[in-house]
Amino acid sequence: MSIQRTSFYVLLALVTIAFIWLLLPYYTAVFWAVILAIIFFPVHSRLERMLRGRSGIAALLTVLLCICLVILPAMIILGSLIQEGTSLYQRISSNEIDLNAYFTRIQDSLPAFVDNWLNSLRLGGFAELRERISSGFMEAGQSIAGSVLSFGQNTLQFFISFGIMLYLLFFLFRDGAALGRTIRHAIPLSDDYTRQFVDKFAAVVRATVKGNIIIAMIQGTIGGIAFWALGIEAALLWGVVMTFLSMLPAIGAALVWVPAAIWLFLMGAWLKGVILVLIGVLVIGLIDNLLRPPLVGKGTRLPDYVVLISTVGGISLFGINGFVIGPLIAALFIAAWSLFAQQQNAEKSEPTDTKGM
Repeated sequence: MSIQRTSFYVLLALVTIAFIWLLLPYYTAVFWAVILAIIFFPVHSRLERMLRGRSGIAALLTVLLCICLVILPAMIILGSLIQEGTSLYQRISSNEIDLNAYFTRIQDSLPAFVDNWLNSLRLGGFAELRERISSGFMEAGQSIAGSVLSFGQNTLQFFISFGIMLYLLFFLFRDGAALGRTIRHAIPLSDDYTRQFVDKFAAVVRATVKGNIIIAMIQGTIGGIAFWALGIEAALLWGVVMTFLSMLPAIGAALVWVPAAIWLFLMGAWLKGVILVLIGVLVIGLIDNLLRPPLVGKGTRLPDYVVLISTVGGISLFGINGFVIGPLIAALFIAAWSLFAQQQNAEKSEPTDTKGM
């Protein structure tokens, strides 16, 4: 390799790293602009055909569609979630909701061996466990209040990021096809490998967002409505929590409605507890099995254990964006190693084919 070519590759790497570093403060805006562009690009293409090639008008209409269908509902839910979480924290702080009274009723309804069992697990008995849970609620409330204050202080930063996302989204719709061709030609892989990677990337994004998030929203909505109908406090808050947890396979929303059902049983509300269990098992639990195959499809579905590990790992590294980034990285990892295995098998079979000729 010549010195000029090596110098060019070094320069290319340096300017690429510098450009990524430049985008890091607004990576969330850029990331979700790309995600929304991939999901809604088929809609944009259809609008462009209906408008006889007017890509600019089609891009503008698709952006407005994204705002109405995704962004505005998400902002309304987020605002309601913050308001309800703050209200719950204030009611607990002012003893309008007396957690100690609830725990006392639960302790009185439990047999004596439960307290001995907790002591054997070195949890300090039910009284100490009650204090830990109460302090956990208070810390969670303080965290929500701190998030509200932080959001108020960073309102300008939020609107700048929001504007960047919409601005970039428009150009991704308008110039997305040409940009995609440029990226495919620039990737230093064969045309077949590049096509497989690009197709896998787009398919996983659509499957993860269109499939997993839609299913999770339906499960969270049903769970929230059930909580509200049964008179459980902060139904909207728990519905949103179930929405996020529903993206985790196998366990998902059960992490919320199962403890809530146990709580109802311990409080003596047997009928409400039975109703919640029936809704959780027969409605929330079956939605995943009914909707996932048509929305996600078998070709892009990752094993449940891979989704679980990659989602949890993605959240720990990237925050809320990890719900998409984690499974996406896992899918590309599996795709890359599958292509490598195919290449190895092809190379091993070549000498055999030659001898047989």
